[in-house]
Amino acid sequence: MANAASGMAVHDDCKLKFQELKSKRIYRYIVFKIEEQQVVVEKLGGPTASYEDFMACFPPNECRYAVYDFDFTTNENCQKSKIFFIAWSPDSSKVRMKMVYASSKDRFKRELDGIQVDMQATDPSEMSLDLVKARAIDQHNNLFQLQTRLPYDYDGNYVFPNY
Repeated sequence: MANAASGMAVHDDCKLKFQELKSKRIYRYIVFKIEEQQVVVEKLGGPTASYEDFMACFPPNECRYAVYDFDFTTNENCQKSKIFFIAWSPDSSKVRMKMVYASSKDRFKRELDGIQVDMQATDPSEMSLDLVKARAIDQHNNLFQLQTRLPYDYDGNYVFPNY
């Protein structure tokens, strides 16, 4: 389907591979690129791929989109996973390329139902493993605090306060 803002289409394989990453966890990451007026899958990382393997996929002079399934341990010692969407737009890439990727980003992200954390990076340091881990834990803690502050009963039903 074409993106009205940029005229960009999203190849069906992008959504299919993302669903496989999300539900079957057969990929650790997916890197996407815009090619011939559509977003296509460029690279798939298997479930045992490292974060270093993922980082090596980003060209220094070209933009990319990527999703990464990040596993981490919370402060409560629970194993969790967050799906990151990363928009890679290095300063050294061409202005036109940056504009095309920027104008297509939100529409493409909406096609991938299940993104939990959104990041923008212009330099590898802006998406380091430490930063990704901090964002995952921070987002988990914010959600956990929100859930514990709201008045819900044990079945998840909202309980109206008695004033």
